[in-house]
Amino acid sequence: MNKLMRILRHRWWDEADTRRLLGEDALQRLEQRVQASEARHTGEIRLCIEGSLPMSYLWRNADARERALTMFGKLQVWDTEDNNGVLIYLLLVEHRIEIVADRALARRVDQAQWDAIVHGMCDTFRAGRIEEGLNRAIDAVTELLVQHFPLPAGQAGVNELADRPHVR
Repeated sequence: MNKLMRILRHRWWDEADTRRLLGEDALQRLEQRVQASEARHTGEIRLCIEGSLPMSYLWRNADARERALTMFGKLQVWDTEDNNGVLIYLLLVEHRIEIVADRALARRVDQAQWDAIVHGMCDTFRAGRIEEGLNRAIDAVTELLVQHFPLPAGQAGVNELADRPHVR
């Protein structure tokens, strides 16, 4: 796709489109699912759902991965005590999904496992079931965090990051 067409597609989408696809009820359910997940392990999960990329990204032809890495930093997912935060990033206009894991978890999970999670999300997104795809991703990431960073028995988890999906 040429640069001008890409810019036009991205300018067509905005936060209102994102919120239309995922209404307030869905955002609350996703927040609750993240909270329930984090009660089982010491990791942190953040969801970031964007309708389109900022113009500065489009102008230099940056991709969804670059934006996900930026949001990983901006949302402070990298700054957790155990370095085991995970960002699940969704760029709606390009139907792109990125998962960025902090170093402690990234050392324990190979790329094939992350690719399988993304593939599972793609199937549901193609069918128009965005919330279901995000639920599947949260559940899959939860299982990896429980496997590698379980919450010790009798210990309450510390919530270091917001559980509410970041929507733009």
